[in-house]
Amino acid sequence: MPAVRRALGERGVGVLTAPPGSGKTTIVPLRLLDEPWLDGRKIVVLEPRRLATRAAARWMSHLVGDEPGGVVGYVTRTDRRVSRDTRIEVITEGVLTRRLQRDPELPDTAAILFDELHERNLQTDLGLALALDARRVLRPDLRIMAMSATIDAPAVAALLGDDAPAPVVEGKARVHPVDVRWAPPRRQQRLDPHVAAVVRTALQAEPGDLLVFLPGMGEMRRVERLLLDDGVDADVRLLHGSLPTADQDAAINPSGRRRVVLSTDIAESSLTVEGIRVVIDSGLARKPRFDARTGMTRLRTVGISRASADQRAGRAGRVEPGVAYRLWSKLEHGGRPRHITPEIAEVDLAGFALELAAWGTNVADLSFIDAPPQRTLDEATRLLRSLGALDEYGGLTITGGLMATLPLHPRLSRMVVDAGSDAALACVVAALLEDRDPIRGHPNEVPVDLNERVRLVADRERHHRMANGAAVARIRDTAFDLARRAAVEWGPIDFDNTGNVLALAYPDRLALRRGSPGRFQLRTGTTAWMSDRDSLATEQFLVVSDIDGKRKDARIRLAAAIDVEHVSTAFAHEVDVRTQLVWEGDRLVARTEERLGGLVLRSRDRRPDPGVATSEVLQRRLRDRSLRDLHWTEAVRTLQTRVTHLHRKLGAPWPDWSDEALAGSLTDWLAGPLAAATGLDVLEAVDLRQALLATLGHEQIRELDRLAPTHVTVPSGRRIAVDYAPEAPTISVRVQEMYGTDRTPAIAGEPVRLELLSPARRPIQVTQDLAGFWRGSWREVRKEMAGRYPKHDWPEDPATARPSR
Repeated sequence: MPAVRRALGERGVGVLTAPPGSGKTTIVPLRLLDEPWLDGRKIVVLEPRRLATRAAARWMSHLVGDEPGGVVGYVTRTDRRVSRDTRIEVITEGVLTRRLQRDPELPDTAAILFDELHERNLQTDLGLALALDARRVLRPDLRIMAMSATIDAPAVAALLGDDAPAPVVEGKARVHPVDVRWAPPRRQQRLDPHVAAVVRTALQAEPGDLLVFLPGMGEMRRVERLLLDDGVDADVRLLHGSLPTADQDAAINPSGRRRVVLSTDIAESSLTVEGIRVVIDSGLARKPRFDARTGMTRLRTVGISRASADQRAGRAGRVEPGVAYRLWSKLEHGGRPRHITPEIAEVDLAGFALELAAWGTNVADLSFIDAPPQRTLDEATRLLRSLGALDEYGGLTITGGLMATLPLHPRLSRMVVDAGSDAALACVVAALLEDRDPIRGHPNEVPVDLNERVRLVADRERHHRMANGAAVARIRDTAFDLARRAAVEWGPIDFDNTGNVLALAYPDRLALRRGSPGRFQLRTGTTAWMSDRDSLATEQFLVVSDIDGKRKDARIRLAAAIDVEHVSTAFAHEVDVRTQLVWEGDRLVARTEERLGGLVLRSRDRRPDPGVATSEVLQRRLRDRSLRDLHWTEAVRTLQTRVTHLHRKLGAPWPDWSDEALAGSLTDWLAGPLAAATGLDVLEAVDLRQALLATLGHEQIRELDRLAPTHVTVPSGRRIAVDYAPEAPTISVRVQEMYGTDRTPAIAGEPVRLELLSPARRPIQVTQDLAGFWRGSWREVRKEMAGRYPKHDWPEDPATARPSR
């Protein structure tokens, strides 16, 4: 204590490190009450948790023979025990930030003691930075001390000191030895039964009470059930911030029987659980983690650091030698990080950025142990701008100033500030979203609809079979407190407006149903889902407030319905109206869409107007499908092949009418129909023969029949159609029809390619030299054909024989 007094008296800043249980939290403030620099002002002790805040105030009051609210008081967001006699105030982190924002000079405060700084909560880092800035600019006499058992003392001393590091005081305390035992689970063994088994082993092998560290309430309840079902001879108590005060006190204080206290990391530091001699540590904790890509912070189960493990184990050696069971291996322990990762590097920074804007400064002007990640800070700034809290220059708007006065995440504070006549409803929604879901159960059974929770909280007569009554009461009290802080007059609540109110907080999480019930697309473009049996599964629009951490196809956990009319009104300034030409099968439509980000709010289809845009879309379609959408009759194809043949043979001025060439010159030969077309049906009605002929000159049209006639007359007297698609003009004719001549038919002096057919119309010879065929291979062909088709005429000299049809 002499060193602490010197540090605060001479330098005004200091760092105190001392083992758990040495009295940092409760002894130091009491021993400073007679310091002359207090000058009638208070000592403020900052605690990271509400439970620790109340416990520290009660213990200090006990030490001075008083009750909380006397010499020692405490203030949390939901509870306040102070009086004009209070000289030591134990407060939570958010309370300090609010006080600094209201009056940075803190005229009634002489010293701030930041307890358990090693927990590195975001609000602690922010409060310390603001307090140091206030001391530097306004209150050089403000005393500041950082206290912890496992802090990086040199780094914090450098932060607190101006020209030289702040004094570091190392407190000593009698620490009893703790025997650390490694008890990892067997492979594939689940955590809960393993913890219960170790508890049973410790109860048989060791005297004293047990403190069991588990990551969350779910694990605590399951282990409790396993122990009670097994009939353990001890009181099983739960220690959790969400439990009623009476239950918390029962866990902290001795009961006269052996106790097994199941706790989260709330009992890791700043809180003493009496009578503990055995610690069982799962090595896990729930920590908030922010994903900048999804814009969401969720609690995740993570492994604790080595420093946290030491803190937990130390709880077993407070009064006598103890035992700590670590449910992981010694080898794994060596690979764990030395210190906890600070929240400033892991969580959503929207509230942090709003506080900086309210303080009128930026990160570079303040002192932090660890600077916040720039990407996360940029994401927070963008969110605040979208909520209307910041102007284009990063300054606080009027709305932002009101938001900063409420102890809520900026999303929720904006909702309360802007809810208008639905402000009471907004307070209920904010209280619900700030707390744990009062409806518990299997995910497939818990309804997604936030409105069910709103009705449960607002209507005292309403009940839900899976509701937690204590949680509902707590949320209701919080809603009333928010209404008081926001000067909201409590009145009738319109439950139908829950989605409208929620959209004020989550404008970026509007979702539209896609296809089957339960499938939705968020405004950001990602997909999400819920059970197709949920009451919201068939809604068209939702506002989603809670979703799991998956970046693709995430599960919606909490949402409210919102109607399209309100969406169009509330987001009118962001709705983008665009018209585009799209294909619905073979039908071209002009689709006008009202879009909000990746969501289509409304869509109307109509027949497109003729014009350049329509013509270009139709041309692309015709090219992509090689003109197959046009009405190609046999006559048109014949005309196409005749002209294409002449182009190959003679070149200009005969054009290339191959499909590829025609697709590339649509604006030349189909310009008129394209300009007037509104869809494929119009083009399908076009007379392609006339459209093509219109591109030829009169002389070419006259010459066409001479140079590329459609038919050739054969010796049988029949006119045979000419196929110009192959390299040479070709006719397919039964061989009997060519009897009586040895001259090959010619077109424009070019012999026709003869495809001579059997009576079954199968090719027996292809030739451009009929006389050569008669003199040559006919003999072998004749012999084979006569055997196959004996009823037909197969003369030895077909050139002189009579042709037959």
